[in-house]
Amino acid sequence: MCLAVPMKLIAVDGDIGKVKTSDVEMDVSLALVEHAKPGDYVVIHAGFAIQTLDEEEAKETLAILKRMEQQ
Repeated sequence: MCLAVPMKLIAVDGDIGKVKTSDVEMDVSLALVEHAKPGDYVVIHAGFAIQTLDEEEAKETLAILKRMEQQ
């Protein structure tokens, strides 16, 4: 099973972005999302941002994942 997680893009350096969620920060490839900019939410899978999504959808998804973690 694969899992993709929404994370907030906090910095961009060429095709590399720094993303953050909760207390996790990591560098990811932005090669698949052309117009992502700091402040956007992106879906991360296997070290790649694979799509952007709006803040409301990202927060809803993160809340669901948090509830699943607590079970």
